[in-house]
Amino acid sequence: MSGTLEVFVANAVNVPNVEKIGKSDPYCSVEFLGIKRKTQVQKQNLNPTWNEKLEFNLAGKPLGVNDKIDVYVKDWERVGRNRLLGTASVTLRDLLSGTHSAQVSVNLTDANKQQLPSTINLKLTYILPTGYSDQATLDTKTQDDVDNHDGEEVGVISDVEDSGGTPAGDQGAPLAPGQRPGRLKPKPRSNLSTKRQDFQIRVKVVEARRIMKNNIHPVCRVGIEKQHRQTHVRKSTSSPYWNEVFFFNFFISPAELFNELITFAIFDAKKIRSDSFVGQFKCDIGMIHGKAQHSLVNKWLLLVDPADAMSGAKGYLKVSICVLGPGDIAPSLKPSVRGEDDDIESNLLRPAGINLSPATLSLRVFRAEDIPRMDSGAMEGVKKILGIGDEKKELVDPYVKFEFAGKKAHSRVEYNSDHPTWNQQLQLGIRFPSMCENIRTTVMDWDQFSRNDPIACCNMLHATVSSPGDEYGKCGFLPMFGPCYVNLYGSPREFSAIVSEEYEKLNLGVGEGCSYRGRVLIELSTQLGELPSEPVQDIPSDDILRMESYMRRRKYRLHAAFLSATMVDAIDAPVEFEISIGNYGNKLDENLTPCSSTTQPTNAVFDGLSYHFLPWTNLKPCVVVDSQWEDISFRLESLNMLNKLADKLGQYTKELKAGVKEKLPKESMASMAIRILDEVISLASRPLPEAIPSRHRANLLDTNVAKMRQDQIAHIIESATLLRETATSLEDVISEMEEYGALIKHLAIEPQNSMPDVIIWMISGNRRIAYCRIPAHEVLHSETEERCGAQCGTVQTLYLKYPGKSFDSSLPVPCQLRLKIWLGLAQYDQQWHEAQTDGEWVVFAETYENQMYLPAVGWTQKAPTMGRSKWSDSSGKLKLPKESFMEPQGWRFVGDWYISPEISMSFDRDAGHRKFLEDVFEHENRIPGVGWGMTSWADMRGDSFTSRDEIVASEGWEWEDVWQVDLNRAVDEDGWEYAVESSMGGYGAVEKRYHLCRRRRWVRSRTLTNPEMAGKKDEEHLPDSSGWEYAVFFNTKFHHKNRHTDIVRRRRWHRKMIAQQPGTSPVFINKLKASSEDSSDDEGEVQTLSTPRMFLSLPEVYKYELRAYMYQARDLNAGDKSGTSDPYAQVSFLNYSQATEQVKKTLSPTWDQTLLFDKIVCHESPAVIAVNPPEIVIEIFDYNKFGKPDMLGRAFAKPKVKITADDYQENACLEWYTISHDGGEGGELLAAFELFAVSDNVTLPFQPEKHGALYNVPSGIRPVLKRTGIEILCWGVRSMKNFQLSAVTSPVVEFSIGSYIAKSEVMVNTKKNPNFPKPVLFLDVLIPIEEHYTPPMNIRVKDHRQFGRHPLVGCLSVGKLEKYRCDCLPLTGESTFEFDFTGLDATDRNSEHVVDFEVVEEYVESGEASALNNDKKAISRSSLSSKQGDTTQEQAEDIDWWSKYYASCGETSRYGDYLEKGYDTLEIYDTELEKANDFFNGFTDFCDTFLLKRGRSLDEEESDIVGELKASFKIYPLPDDPKEHMPPQHFSTLPSSDPEECIVRVYIIAANDLQPKDSSGLADPYIVVKIGQQRFDTMDNYKPNTLNPIFGHLFEFTANIPLETELKIKVVDYDIIGSDDLIGETIIDLENRILTKHRATCGLPANYCLTGPNQWRNALTPKEILVNFCQQNNIAEPIYYGKTGLKIGHRVLNIGDFEKHTSSKQRYLGETDQRLALHVLRRLQLVHEHVESRSLYNPIQPDIQQGCLQMWVDIFPKSLGPPGPPVDITARQPKK
Repeated sequence: MSGTLEVFVANAVNVPNVEKIGKSDPYCSVEFLGIKRKTQVQKQNLNPTWNEKLEFNLAGKPLGVNDKIDVYVKDWERVGRNRLLGTASVTLRDLLSGTHSAQVSVNLTDANKQQLPSTINLKLTYILPTGYSDQATLDTKTQDDVDNHDGEEVGVISDVEDSGGTPAGDQGAPLAPGQRPGRLKPKPRSNLSTKRQDFQIRVKVVEARRIMKNNIHPVCRVGIEKQHRQTHVRKSTSSPYWNEVFFFNFFISPAELFNELITFAIFDAKKIRSDSFVGQFKCDIGMIHGKAQHSLVNKWLLLVDPADAMSGAKGYLKVSICVLGPGDIAPSLKPSVRGEDDDIESNLLRPAGINLSPATLSLRVFRAEDIPRMDSGAMEGVKKILGIGDEKKELVDPYVKFEFAGKKAHSRVEYNSDHPTWNQQLQLGIRFPSMCENIRTTVMDWDQFSRNDPIACCNMLHATVSSPGDEYGKCGFLPMFGPCYVNLYGSPREFSAIVSEEYEKLNLGVGEGCSYRGRVLIELSTQLGELPSEPVQDIPSDDILRMESYMRRRKYRLHAAFLSATMVDAIDAPVEFEISIGNYGNKLDENLTPCSSTTQPTNAVFDGLSYHFLPWTNLKPCVVVDSQWEDISFRLESLNMLNKLADKLGQYTKELKAGVKEKLPKESMASMAIRILDEVISLASRPLPEAIPSRHRANLLDTNVAKMRQDQIAHIIESATLLRETATSLEDVISEMEEYGALIKHLAIEPQNSMPDVIIWMISGNRRIAYCRIPAHEVLHSETEERCGAQCGTVQTLYLKYPGKSFDSSLPVPCQLRLKIWLGLAQYDQQWHEAQTDGEWVVFAETYENQMYLPAVGWTQKAPTMGRSKWSDSSGKLKLPKESFMEPQGWRFVGDWYISPEISMSFDRDAGHRKFLEDVFEHENRIPGVGWGMTSWADMRGDSFTSRDEIVASEGWEWEDVWQVDLNRAVDEDGWEYAVESSMGGYGAVEKRYHLCRRRRWVRSRTLTNPEMAGKKDEEHLPDSSGWEYAVFFNTKFHHKNRHTDIVRRRRWHRKMIAQQPGTSPVFINKLKASSEDSSDDEGEVQTLSTPRMFLSLPEVYKYELRAYMYQARDLNAGDKSGTSDPYAQVSFLNYSQATEQVKKTLSPTWDQTLLFDKIVCHESPAVIAVNPPEIVIEIFDYNKFGKPDMLGRAFAKPKVKITADDYQENACLEWYTISHDGGEGGELLAAFELFAVSDNVTLPFQPEKHGALYNVPSGIRPVLKRTGIEILCWGVRSMKNFQLSAVTSPVVEFSIGSYIAKSEVMVNTKKNPNFPKPVLFLDVLIPIEEHYTPPMNIRVKDHRQFGRHPLVGCLSVGKLEKYRCDCLPLTGESTFEFDFTGLDATDRNSEHVVDFEVVEEYVESGEASALNNDKKAISRSSLSSKQGDTTQEQAEDIDWWSKYYASCGETSRYGDYLEKGYDTLEIYDTELEKANDFFNGFTDFCDTFLLKRGRSLDEEESDIVGELKASFKIYPLPDDPKEHMPPQHFSTLPSSDPEECIVRVYIIAANDLQPKDSSGLADPYIVVKIGQQRFDTMDNYKPNTLNPIFGHLFEFTANIPLETELKIKVVDYDIIGSDDLIGETIIDLENRILTKHRATCGLPANYCLTGPNQWRNALTPKEILVNFCQQNNIAEPIYYGKTGLKIGHRVLNIGDFEKHTSSKQRYLGETDQRLALHVLRRLQLVHEHVESRSLYNPIQPDIQQGCLQMWVDIFPKSLGPPGPPVDITARQPKK
């Protein structure tokens, strides 16, 4: 047989109807490999049934894994082209095994690939060609029996495929459901070469997922042969991310290498070695080499435990591997994007013998509710006008899309339904366990003519609905969920025809959803062992009935009392707040039953500085929202207990860390640790709530999660008990506490939280402005206190945020809310009311009386164009006549209706101001031909106003000056501006003949003298005491004064109500009759629902005083391009704001200012305030002369509340508050805040002293200052970048600390000498004694340029000065230097007795001995003269420098008898010389190198680093009495700051582990040395094909330091074609090595030799070096006693102290006194003779080491004389 593919076309369902008259005439066409077959036409049928078989002859060729058929359903047309109804593609890989047949039901898509609500059912049958079997069809890649390597199943891996998608990479054949997965068989490796060659294996370890252990510190180890590499440790995560690259280099034959194994193993770094193994993956190198490009890129490895193969997967590891041989080109190892869109499971490799179980992930979708409108209602409106069509439809067509691991399935579309019922099961075929993390459920809206829109998305983390269990398999369970509702969040619910990209991202789950968009009832389950037969199935009716028990609802009530709304940013319209849970409480949804979910609309009032607030006075608005939800209190109460336990653990950890920081006694710390562990054990022992069968409906996931939590908490209790008994250090306790906290936070996740979040919206003019989401469990009430939400019924401060944006410190605060929220069952409602002990809960019925102004009639309610009812609610949508209000059940009215004026109307326009500019306009008119006359007075809008002379200052205000004409406007010299007619506007400063009116502005300033009388007016003094408020239109902002442009007005009426039956909802039923109000009403009775206004009446008025002690800030961000800022701080507290003064041009301002907020009126009692004081917001701004100030950051603080006289006596302590800006830190603020309760019984502390008009910080709070001396060593500048296209040539440096400033001299020219001529500056300052309060040192560098310009070119702030503090020098000038000669003798010799030793010098030649008596130049000459003879002798002895090097390294076979001859060794450092010893400290003892920044970086600059400053400080106390003598300065003995010519010798020994640059995996390295404009290289002598070259090269040159101070050494790869590649480079600061006290110019050898292999090469003798050292450290010069003894300091030393065991083999030694001086020098922390290893870095990968370079540098200033001969380090050549 030739093979046949049979396609049985059964039927199609719900195909589209494209006919205008009648129905479509569908037929089906199937295309395979270009061949088409089609069915008969079914006339007039949208659900056609064909039942036809279409056959395709395969012509003897079997099907391939990528073969597919294309199915087209078309509408047959008698005339014209047939139209496409739908299309689908079906892959045929499921036919390759098993029964070779499959039932397929696929969804059709339209021509735009948009999914249709249509399906087609097919049956596919595959008849194999003759001679082909199942095994042949599956390809030779798959087999079950593979060869084991050393008896272990390694060397073979499998690419696991999933039935739902196309496999990625080189993979095996597809698998039928239930079939065992195949394995990749490595290609036969026969006739491999045995010739050794170079190979490199590159491995990138990207990340791991789903490691099957909890709370571990994973580390990955990679091993090949005997080489091992290890990643960094990632703490407390089961999904670590590394992205680290490793290189393995081999010189081996392919036959050997390809059979080697590569091992990836995961370990737990925090456990002991025997118990740390987690899992591994092994394969042979040959398998990888056989892949395309000899690599595996971005593959997932399945980790297993080889000792327990049946335990299954231990985790997944993502890696990239490539095997490079000669001539191979390396592929890109760039990691793929971390996301959920790819089919990850098809990219999985698994060890042989390890099978991933096929599994079905099933999502049962039952129903949804509260789905928002998604479609336009234009057509519905047309149908309503025409009177056709059905009843009103819901404008949304939802369906559910289910996604996991790249697989997708979706339900059917429910048309025109906002409460759809699907009752379908969506199934995805996966391989288990899966490393994918996100299970996504998206509710979509189907659109016929455009793409489908996302309604909302729910992302469920795989780890939250499943558990691998512990290492023993306990408490593990498969992914499961529900039956339970999931809540959907996204953009605001209100329909918009144009959805912004930002809102669409919210609907897709990107970012925090700002609004509730419905909920879906789902159930998730996992079935192992089989793949789904169909992607979508209907749920059996029995299971649907079973769901009814999970839908039981209980009544909940949500209460909120708004105490204050401050920092309000919306002022264009009245502001109100809406609180909702789910869709209950949504004000803008007209389909909902109304409830009291909003506060009354209120105009915002200016706070006098920047923000606005809502003036709620003593009536605090309250809201109540009734809702019905499932009772899941057992879940939420468990969550609350776990969160409280996690918070406690965090507090305990901070307490322990604070004790360590304060260095408390060990006994105190031990008792503290024991107490804390006891409390942890007690808290963790409390049982978590369990589901009560009669009340709750728990599911299987609840049971499994409860078991897991109990097991983990029991582990914590056991561990804490053991730690209490065995802990030996506090660090162990802190580490364990942090792990406990991380574990509890992991447990404190409730995946089945079906109760929606509480959402608060700020609404202004029917626009949603800002919101805040609060998890319901945080405010949930419980009968048990410990199970209540942390914020239930307590006062909390919330900061609203804009939709789609996080709470960013660079944006203004939309609003700060202070409120109380309570959520609980309606039966516990009374507990909320009982908790309001500080006020009375009052309820009012509310309606608005509306009128319109008609010119001929006046104000009337019968205007036909008024647009709203005579009596209505605040929005005008409901008709609410007073007589229509019926008493709700359980409520009754008290009293009659009364006018309740809007609160904000009682605030005058000067409210909040301390200074106010009063203005009035003088108007004059004229008749053509007649002069100006007929004076009148008006305000800016042209409304009539009181004349200038009749305006008096309000009570509590005083005039500052007299009335003046405002000339700061576009006016003439007398202040007049002209127009044709005043109502038309268009005023100009030049008078024309046609101008008939003119005006000028008079202004007069007044100052507030009595804050109590400011702003607010009594009701009887209101302009209109009848309560009317006026506006141009009803939808515009109302105001209290009638203007000539106003045509509408309204006033509010209230009527009080009281509850007779607690717990009943006060919703009114308003009954309207046609005859009672509007004639437009229909006949009969109409009923509407309305809600009352609720308030918490706080009758008591309390007064407070806040004192904000603003001392200083540091490390602020630069706001100006000059690199500095003009910062000032703005402090907001409740509805009060004040600002500090501005400090010019600084990043660390010191304000030293107290802001007094006196006579703060608040209705909360001191007892309530003390428990939870209002939060203070401190905002730092950069003042701009033009434009708005720039935000530099924001900090938050809470004041210390003081109520009693005893509290008043305690001084506040300044604290550092972190300033946040743009998601990061923006500096720190040093401040303190005190809130005093003002009463008649207690006198407030005296106000701080004034400095001018400002209050200082009181002396008891201000840091204690001490007279301090600061010596500044301003040595020079380096590497200054150009500024404004000009070089920085004449800089001057300004140092400032507090208000003290010191300036350096102007540098003449940086190109001639970058050092300052007089580098030492001195500041006599008063700074805090405590380092905690010390202000930073601010440094600013300016460049002096022509025409008097001094631009700021660099700045920085040195915040921590503790390292520069030191003791002052004694007045006697004696040195404080202490010598360390410990270990020389058993007793110290302080006398001058000297013991003579016989010195053996028989090996010293006569010529050498004579040289000892000459000066240093004679020494050099003698050395040079004898060098030739010595060299000949050394060669005869076969001794060279490499013998010394290898002897120092310990390589016995390479140094011969070097050590036996008694020669010295040198130091071999495995790091840079600067880091070789702790006391070297980077050679920064003379001065530090500070990086200068531009501040606010310019756009054209890649980096904000603009140069370097060489400087240092010495800070020490000075006598308090200025008349006392000043101590000597530390920077008194300094080297010359003039440039110095130096001979520099750079010795390059070798390089190790260089990174390859050639395709062979090797490199051809050579050396490049650069200093200034000089460049030297060894390109002509490059080292071919090596990563560990031996150079043995000396570079000798002259450098002018500090003009040429940066020595750059590069290792470059030589290329014959193309440019050479940089491997890595290192930089050495030569100036630091010259200036350091550790003398890093030339290392001191172990002995002083005149000739030989260890010949002295310093320019100075040891005795001269010792004298220089004593002079630099202010030490008396040494006194010599003959040749064998000396006295230095108070110590007498003999040569015998150092050379007791000197061998007679020592040769070439110099005189004894020189040797003795050298021995002393080597005990003084000076640099010894050495070889250092410097790490190489490449700018492309600046943080990854590219190898290391062994070398050393000698520096010889020419002023000290010529140096000795250089060392011959020429590399050894192989002997012939």
